[in-house]
Amino acid sequence: MGERILIGVAWPYASGPLHLGHLAGAYLPADIFARYHRTRGDEVLMVSGSDEHGTPITIKADEEHISPAEVAKKYHDQFIETFKKLGISFDLFTGTGTENHIKTSQEFFLTLLDKGLIYKARVLQPYCPSCERFLPDRYVEGICPLCGTPGARGDQCDACGKPLDTINLKEPKCRLCGTRPEFKESEHFFLKLSAFQDRLLDWLKDKNYWRPNVITFTRHYLEGGLEDRAITRDMEWGIPIPLEGYEGKRIYVWFEAVIGYLSASKEWAEIHGKPEAWRDFWVKDAKVYNFIGKDNIIFHTIIWPAMLMGVGGLNLPYDVPANEFLNLESRKFSKSHHWAVWLPDYLSRYSPESLRYLLSANMPETGDTDFAWSEFVRRNNDELVATYGNLAHRVLTFTYRNYNGAIPEPKELDGRSREIIDLAHGTLKAMDEHLYRCHFKDAIRAAMGLAQQANRYLDEKSPWKVIKQDKALAATALYTAICVLTALRTAMYPFLPTSSEKLSEYLGFSGRIESFGWKLELPKPGQKLVQPQPLFTKLDDSIVDEENQRLLEGKS
Repeated sequence: MGERILIGVAWPYASGPLHLGHLAGAYLPADIFARYHRTRGDEVLMVSGSDEHGTPITIKADEEHISPAEVAKKYHDQFIETFKKLGISFDLFTGTGTENHIKTSQEFFLTLLDKGLIYKARVLQPYCPSCERFLPDRYVEGICPLCGTPGARGDQCDACGKPLDTINLKEPKCRLCGTRPEFKESEHFFLKLSAFQDRLLDWLKDKNYWRPNVITFTRHYLEGGLEDRAITRDMEWGIPIPLEGYEGKRIYVWFEAVIGYLSASKEWAEIHGKPEAWRDFWVKDAKVYNFIGKDNIIFHTIIWPAMLMGVGGLNLPYDVPANEFLNLESRKFSKSHHWAVWLPDYLSRYSPESLRYLLSANMPETGDTDFAWSEFVRRNNDELVATYGNLAHRVLTFTYRNYNGAIPEPKELDGRSREIIDLAHGTLKAMDEHLYRCHFKDAIRAAMGLAQQANRYLDEKSPWKVIKQDKALAATALYTAICVLTALRTAMYPFLPTSSEKLSEYLGFSGRIESFGWKLELPKPGQKLVQPQPLFTKLDDSIVDEENQRLLEGKS
């Protein structure tokens, strides 16, 4: 029996389209991991959803003079379509506006309150005299008191990654009108984070398999001392506090959004007619992975585990493989400066597989990486098309044409042929180790390395020449190459699912790749092939200038 794997992926704010950085940061690595584990025979549940209550949504609603609900629905629907086109294989992509999520979050709140881990206190909150309203954290901007960077939000500084309190911002101003806010007292509920410091430090002791940036940042933050955090805000959009007398307040998004991993699991179970099936992943033996960007680390390695410890009886994260940032042409993605490549725009012009390949090969696992259109074209043409795609197309078309559309019977394999087949077996084994540890760049590098070695083998054997003198000898080289392609359809499947399924079909296999397992079963001579088509399309070099011009004009 395989393992149970719960994959919880970061919940995007439903306030704007997704860009390349979002895909590289959380959604692509999570999908690679899910597809790998399904092929391995493990029981996988991958969930996420739209964060419909974040203040970016209310800010967008104010700007567009529509309701937050309208903003959230617009982008939630767009997310679903975008993920579908990209092949992101969620078992459920839901939202924080569902009755199920509201109920689960309120139950979580009340449980912690009953245990004395949530308490009330009066606190100073920013109030804009011009707008005549209390301001949620993200409605206030100023200079970070820790690193001195301008433009820090009231909840967090993106430059140094530290969470903030609006009252500590230097030169604060209302994001809506620019007025300096006043600070007025308001009663709120606080999570007693300070009670979990020692437990969290003890929990981290065996997490030596975490990525260095994640464990170092988490330990450093914990050792600095935890402070209790307010989990409610004066606002009208969000999940109501399940107590009388707090009608003008809501549970704050940072507290309830992470509960979405649990509520989505419950919703998935209900949808499938097995209302208790969520327990298999949350109560029974299972490994929980949270795929996020580095700006969300403390929420998943400190705050969410503390909340789970407080409620009790639920599985804590096994790993939090947070990625660093993907930059764009050596600059940070910026919505305000129109410096981004939005996924719906990308998908209107290019193949999802080309992007999945580039971002997999250039994934920001342990440090920031860069997306450049020139590199996108180069990798597509030199690696996907010329190395992998050409290998598949020349082997299958030649075999189909010369051996009655079937896999040929080889002679006894010589040492070089056995060596290349052994390499195919070894590549899948090495990739299994890489993928299990969330080392995606190493895994796809191994897969492409196998394709390169197979091309060298074919150049040595030259079956297109040998066939003129010895058709059976040529068949041996082609059979060996087909064994490699059979391995590559599995090896590339987590990264390039669509082309891998096509390759599997061309090789004459029926059924989904996941059903064959993470192994190489040598194909049988005589197996009928399907007439192949090219797996990938070469891109014209001119798109580099075209896309860079779009960037400069803010049209990407």
